[in-house]
Amino acid sequence: MFGSLTDKLSGVFDRLRGKGFLNEDDINTALRDVRIALIEADVAIPAIKALMARVKERALGQEVFKSVTPGQMIAKYVHDELAEFLGEPAPLSFKANSPFSYVFVGLQGAGKTTSVAKVAKYLTNFRNVMTASLDVHRPAAQEQLAELSESVGVKSLPIDKTQKPLAIVKRAIEFAKKENIDIILFDTAGRLHIDDEMMQELVDIHGKVAPVETLLVLDSLMGQDAINTANAFGEKVPLTGLIFTRADGDARGGAILSARFATGCPVKFLGTGEHVNKLELFDSTRIADQILGMGDIVKFVEAAEKLASDDTANRLQKRMEKGIFNLNDMLTQLDASAREEGLSDVLGAGFLGKETTQLLKAKDSKLILRQNAALIRSMTPKERANYKILNASRRRRIAAGAGQTVADLNKFLKAFEATQALVKRVSKGKGLGELFNMLRSARR
Repeated sequence: MFGSLTDKLSGVFDRLRGKGFLNEDDINTALRDVRIALIEADVAIPAIKALMARVKERALGQEVFKSVTPGQMIAKYVHDELAEFLGEPAPLSFKANSPFSYVFVGLQGAGKTTSVAKVAKYLTNFRNVMTASLDVHRPAAQEQLAELSESVGVKSLPIDKTQKPLAIVKRAIEFAKKENIDIILFDTAGRLHIDDEMMQELVDIHGKVAPVETLLVLDSLMGQDAINTANAFGEKVPLTGLIFTRADGDARGGAILSARFATGCPVKFLGTGEHVNKLELFDSTRIADQILGMGDIVKFVEAAEKLASDDTANRLQKRMEKGIFNLNDMLTQLDASAREEGLSDVLGAGFLGKETTQLLKAKDSKLILRQNAALIRSMTPKERANYKILNASRRRRIAAGAGQTVADLNKFLKAFEATQALVKRVSKGKGLGELFNMLRSARR
C-alpha cells in the first residue's frame, strides 16, 4: 500500500533539490503539491488541512542546514509530522482481574472475523484467550470464527443457535470463568451499512460487556469513506483502537490517515494478508518512512539479520552503506527468500521496488524466485559484477542456460535495476549502520 502516494511525494521533494535555501514560497509550493498527493491518495480533506498546518508551522522560520537540501528538510518535517499524526504505538490494554473482554466492530466484509482470530493468536503470547461470536445474522458466521480459532489454537465458545447476542455474552463470561480464561474476544455482527437497529444492538452489547477495548476493523481499500464509518461507530460506542485489513494490497493509504484523524484512536494492528500469521503491530514511524518513499528499511534489515549469518550481515551492511548492490547480493537474497517465507515479505514491502513486488505477488512466487536465481547462476562472475555488458548474444546464452527466455531475463533485470537504484538512494539518507547495530542489540 501507499505506492502511488510514495511516488507523488518523492517527486515533490525532488523538485526542491536544486535550491540552496528554503523560503516561505518554497514551503507553500511543496505543501501544495503534498496536499494534492494526499487528496489523490484518498485522504479526507479535514485530515489534510490539519496535517499541512502542522508541517507549515514547523517549517517556517527554521534554519536551513548546509549539510542537507531544502527538499530533505521538507521531507523530514512531513515525515515527523506524519509519524506524530499517526500516533505512538499503543499496546492493547490488560486488566488485572479476569475475565475481561475486547469487542470487535465494523462493516461486513472488512475482515473483522479473521482479525479476531489473528489478534487471538497474538494474545496467546500473554494470556489465556477465547473467542465468542455474537453474529446471529450472517449464516455460518459463528462456525467461521470457531474454525479460525481452532486453526490458531484458541478456544471458542460452543455454538448455541437458539441464543441472542446478550444471552451469548452471559454464557461466554460464565464459560471463561470455568475454563480460567483471561480475555474474551467478542466478534459482533458486521453491518452492510449503518442502520439504527443494528447499531442499537451494538450499543446494548457494549453496555452488557463493558469491554476493556472496543476495536473498529476497517478495510484499507475504503479510502475517504473510512472517516464516515469511523464517525458512525464512534458516535455509538467509545472506540479505543483501529485495525486495518488488506494493508498489503493496492490501497492508497487514505483510510488510515482519515480514520485516525476522525476518531483520535490509535491504530493497533495492520492485517497484511489473509493468513492468520499476517498481522503486524502498527508502527507510525515505519509507516511514515514507507509513505515518503524511504522504503521499509527496518523490516528489510530484521529479515536479513534473521536469515543471514553475522558475517553475511556485516558484508551486506558495509555494501549497502556504500550504495552497492549487485547481482551477487541479489542472488543471496533470492536464495534466502526461496528457503524462508520471511524475506519474501521484505522483498515485497516496497524496498526492492514495484517490479519485484509484482513478481512476489504472483501465485508461484517461490518458483519465480528460484528461476531468477537460476538466471544469475547462468552468468559469469564478470557479468554478475557488471550486468551492463550483457549484449544480445550473452543474454541468449544466459536465458538458455537457465531454461528460460530472453524476455524473462529482461524482466528480471528491470526489477534488479529498480532495486539497485533504491539501495543507492537509501544509502545517502539513512543510517543503515545504526539500524544494523540496533537490531543486533535487540536480538541479543
